[in-house]
Amino acid sequence: MKRRVLFLVFFPFVSLVSSVSQLCIGGAYAQAYPAKPVRVVVPFPPGGPTDTVARLMAPRMAEGLKQQVVIENRAGAGGVIGTEGVVKSPADGYTLVMGTIGGIAVSMSLLSNRGYDTLRDLAPITQAVNVTSILVTHPSVPAKSVKDLLALARARPGTLNYGSSGAGTVTHLAGELLKLLGKVQIVHVPYKGGAPALTAIVSGEVDLTYENSLIILPHIKSGKVRALGVTSARRSKLLPDLPSIAETLPGYGASGWYGLLAPAGTPRDVIAQLNAAAVRALRSPDVANRLSSQGAEPAPGTPEDFAAFIRSEIDKWAKVVKAAGMKPG
Repeated sequence: MKRRVLFLVFFPFVSLVSSVSQLCIGGAYAQAYPAKPVRVVVPFPPGGPTDTVARLMAPRMAEGLKQQVVIENRAGAGGVIGTEGVVKSPADGYTLVMGTIGGIAVSMSLLSNRGYDTLRDLAPITQAVNVTSILVTHPSVPAKSVKDLLALARARPGTLNYGSSGAGTVTHLAGELLKLLGKVQIVHVPYKGGAPALTAIVSGEVDLTYENSLIILPHIKSGKVRALGVTSARRSKLLPDLPSIAETLPGYGASGWYGLLAPAGTPRDVIAQLNAAAVRALRSPDVANRLSSQGAEPAPGTPEDFAAFIRSEIDKWAKVVKAAGMKPG
């Protein structure tokens, strides 16, 4: 009888110890993130502007997370293939994407066969940068300003052409917006990426293009192309003497941007840790100065800020796609 009483008294005590132990272990697991390297997928080839930004941020993010941050390039379909791969990854904070305007915003209205819905399938962490593009012409084009270019296009409708890094990219949409607001006919020539589009403008294969300032500045300085205006709403700090296109066409604005996102369902505390590490990286003087010197403006913020910005970009470019009569592919 005594044995039975002792067992009944002891059993609840064992259960209590077990429960407390489980809570402690669960808490330890929750606090362990990140317990292994964090992978950031860049959905473009190595050496491009998206890759440059990610690789500048990675070492500083690693310091904040106290784990290695590994960059993985997974290119294709204007950023869609790499983004789709991240969407299908576990929502545990170990696989992120450096998203861009094309794969995150424009694809929503222009690519019907993408394997994800940005608003449903991705969790914003922070915007990383805004990147001003520059409208440039080959030196053989007799236009030295946006006003000159529009006058030339109106005098010779359909004879000028512009190159882009592919259908649905910011360089494509920048050209369509100029056509809409300027009421001109300029032929779009899509290329399979930024490198061949850059080669085309430098060689004179196309008349004009909208190129990322991170890439085109050396060619402007060497005289291989002529800069007419920046695509941002205001002048760039990097080229303060170069007008914005909006100074000639009010309402024009077509800046590129990059930002970090995780698969939807990633725990909020993990998103918060990633945000803190990314914001710290973008605000560190060495990273901020390197980015600014190459025409990229750091734009760190909260996940909520980035989510609202993405929604506004999706709406903005959906209107341009519709007005330009562009058909989803």
